[in-house]
Amino acid sequence: MSPSVAVVTDSTAYLPREQVSRLGIIVVPLQVVVGGRSLDDMARLDGASMDDALGKRATVTTSRPAPRRFADAYDQAAAQGATGIVSVHLSAEMSGTVEAARAGAEDSPVPVDVIDSGSIAMGLGFPVLAAAGAAAAGATRTEVADAARRRAESIRSFFYVDTLEYLRRGGRIGAAATLLGSALMIKPILHIRDGAIVPLEKVRTASRAIARLEDLAVEAAGTAPVEVAVQHLGAAARAEALAARLPRRIPALVEVTVVEVGSVIGAHVGPGMLGITVSFPPS
Repeated sequence: MSPSVAVVTDSTAYLPREQVSRLGIIVVPLQVVVGGRSLDDMARLDGASMDDALGKRATVTTSRPAPRRFADAYDQAAAQGATGIVSVHLSAEMSGTVEAARAGAEDSPVPVDVIDSGSIAMGLGFPVLAAAGAAAAGATRTEVADAARRRAESIRSFFYVDTLEYLRRGGRIGAAATLLGSALMIKPILHIRDGAIVPLEKVRTASRAIARLEDLAVEAAGTAPVEVAVQHLGAAARAEALAARLPRRIPALVEVTVVEVGSVIGAHVGPGMLGITVSFPPS
């Protein structure tokens, strides 16, 4: 009989609570600090609140969980009967969360595999779900970790932001800084490459950017079975409309979901963000 394997992730996966509960996933929250007040990411400032805070130039920062919070999560998993743990987290290029998880794992009473997903939001969420599904099916810790890694390797994520200002303020802009000189005149489309946010294309209007975002997802999907997540911050109508169009354009679409991201991502992208993550389930 395979050992019991627990799956741990962080709050930037933004998985629906029903899935987290049903699959027994343990979620460790990052923090967002607004005007000196620290909140867990799962408190979720809405788009309007984030826009108001950042628009007033309030000090908004984010921070990784302390290693102790991961150690507590691993203790919790072991107390619930786990004999192994797979801990899957957002890109190390964007946060020190993976480093904190590895530090917390040093005190774990059971073995822990810490995995850098190389992504964020549903780019992280899909590998977590793959790991949890494998664990639920009785897979070993190595098999569960491999399921997460394979799914992470298949991810393609594209996103649109109304302005690069939030990325600039948050220090996560990376190579996208090359677009800042014309930021007021363009609508940038970005993607995640090698775990970092980098520019992909620039267009002149929001409508063209969203149309291009859709085209990129269709091109990435091809004809293979895919799962797609549309993510947004304070742009529910745009996200739902985009999600409704995708089944007509992606012939082997298995499922499309709409997810609103929380305050940690919001602090870096700002309201109006719209993103698409394409993931290839195992055949």
